[in-house]
Amino acid sequence: MFRHATRLIKNASEIAKMRVSSHIVAECLNHIGSLVRPGITTLELELTADDFIRQRGGIPAFKGYKVGRQTFPFAACVSVNDAVVHGFPTKLPLKEGDIVSFDVGVEKDGWFGDGAWTFAVGAIKPEVQKLMDVTRESLMLGVSMARTGGRLFDIAEAVQGYCEAAGYGVVRELVGHGIGRHLHEDPQVPNYVPKASEGFPNLELAEGMTLAIEPMINMGTARVKTAKDRWTVLTADGKPSAHFEHTVVVRKDGGEILTK
Repeated sequence: MFRHATRLIKNASEIAKMRVSSHIVAECLNHIGSLVRPGITTLELELTADDFIRQRGGIPAFKGYKVGRQTFPFAACVSVNDAVVHGFPTKLPLKEGDIVSFDVGVEKDGWFGDGAWTFAVGAIKPEVQKLMDVTRESLMLGVSMARTGGRLFDIAEAVQGYCEAAGYGVVRELVGHGIGRHLHEDPQVPNYVPKASEGFPNLELAEGMTLAIEPMINMGTARVKTAKDRWTVLTADGKPSAHFEHTVVVRKDGGEILTK
């Protein structure tokens, strides 16, 4: 898992800095969403995102991100149809009926924001639209449970219960995370309630904790596989997947969304 051990609770001035980087994330996603259409390539979108972030004084957090000996080479993860996360942009044009998930991280003044959104490419099938809607709604349910005095698994239970009731697979191998001075920090934020043997601590949530909540939900099986590029995660059955993510601050009435 991508993690850094660090102080979980951020003070007001630190959150203010995260709000700036997170706002760039949100603006970038909105801009990219306005450009998504049949015929545009995901590489064009990625290059646009890279330029957008830098023009606003940010640094693309994913570009050059290392996991072991592997280095991610792009400013954004761009995942089409059955790609769950960590997809590479390509020169292949998007087609009518595709869906594309765009995941962006930004560093500014040493603080990070992270967000993702899934976009429809032209007209899509109603069942795919439902997958996107349920995934987005599950994110908001998870955010609402990021409450002072609650537990980490309250977020997980809200996401899992909503998505599984709709008949979807909740990805287990990939989870949300803490965020702040590093892109990926403790705690891990699963989208399902883990078994005790899995070793996820069910932390009590405290005011000022900063989390990236990100349901990754598959139309079919929850199982996934990794592509030959060793980054792109695909659904095991080839069915579509949706991904939505917000950076939030734990508050007494539920998560405050910074990527807004």
